[in-house]
Amino acid sequence: MQNENRKWNFIEARWAIVGNVFLFIAKYYAGFVTGSVALMADAWHTLSDSASSVIVLIGARVSDKPADKEHPFGHGRAELIATIAIGVLLVLVSYSFLEKAINKLQDHEHTIFGPIAIGAMILSVIVKEGMAQFALWANKKVRSNMLKADAWHHRTDAISSVVILIGVILGRYFWWIDGVLGIVVSLLIFYAAIEIFRDSIRQILGQPVDEKTKNNLRNICKQHEVDLESVHHFHMHEYGDHTELTFHLRLPKSMTISLAHQIVEKIEQDIRDKLAMEATIHVEPADQMPEDVKNQH
Repeated sequence: MQNENRKWNFIEARWAIVGNVFLFIAKYYAGFVTGSVALMADAWHTLSDSASSVIVLIGARVSDKPADKEHPFGHGRAELIATIAIGVLLVLVSYSFLEKAINKLQDHEHTIFGPIAIGAMILSVIVKEGMAQFALWANKKVRSNMLKADAWHHRTDAISSVVILIGVILGRYFWWIDGVLGIVVSLLIFYAAIEIFRDSIRQILGQPVDEKTKNNLRNICKQHEVDLESVHHFHMHEYGDHTELTFHLRLPKSMTISLAHQIVEKIEQDIRDKLAMEATIHVEPADQMPEDVKNQH
């Protein structure tokens, strides 16, 4: 699964770089010819997408490294770092876009668009949405945070291209349309960055184990004749494709250490096979679980 994850990260990132460089050239030329701040800023935004795709490649390469002495749980969280880096790029582009748009409104600049600008933006919408759909499709296959982040990055660019295309068509009637569109697109970009930050930071800080996973764990324990109320105190730590899980398990105090060890080993193996998690189980004697723990779990 890990190799498959990296494979699709590499494929998506390489195609994204090629597509973004092509769109940068098309939009930059259209912006240069028309003098549009929205088109020029959007062109640089597209070029920044190529930079983010390079980060995706680097992050995927680092995440693929096996565990070592300094990183006993592997390098999977490099993927989250790469994802946050994409968010930082979006914030920087958003600020630059906003600043240029406000300056153009203050200077009362009127932009005259033409067929070149319309063609460039239609091309951008088609290509960027196609890239987003491909990244989302690949994400469904391997569930990669980087692919999801890059997909939203592409879609944000596609949405901004739609907004700019509308402005290009209406530009002849309203002198302020280019500046206003610049502000709108910058806010869309900033919103995408916030979404990316929220998902990645939540995983880095840690999240509670969801009820579905808890139920799956209890069912596995039940198959080994363990009382469901005996399974409690769940903690989970994610490192990219590698997940470390710990929880407490109550077994009869009369049970020998050897037998308890055998049961725990079988449960850990089932969790590894069925849920792809490395579990560490803490065993407690059956008559020592506090009532509040029993009620909570």
